[in-house]
Amino acid sequence: MKAFFLIVSKIPANAMAVYPFILLKNKFQKEDLVLINHERIHLRQQLELLIIPFYLLYLINYVINLIKYRNHYRAYLNISFEKEAYACDQNLNYLKSRKFFSWINYF
Repeated sequence: MKAFFLIVSKIPANAMAVYPFILLKNKFQKEDLVLINHERIHLRQQLELLIIPFYLLYLINYVINLIKYRNHYRAYLNISFEKEAYACDQNLNYLKSRKFFSWINYF
């Protein structure tokens, strides 16, 4: 999957996937293969959910987690999309064998 990189120094996260772009804080992050793989996993999740539903589910999952954990960082880490991405981002071949809707397994 081809990703387009944009350098946006003021994004609120280290990096962010907004289909079809990967937003990075600086150009050196392009060399971080694990970070890029993490964001590409999110691009695949977005694509399989036809983009807009991904953002809705992401937000709903975050809000539920925020109520449950009462902590932003814990809520973020427990979003099913993030759980999949963090669990698999070091496997640089993951997207070659990933099954559709694999994020469901992380609920």
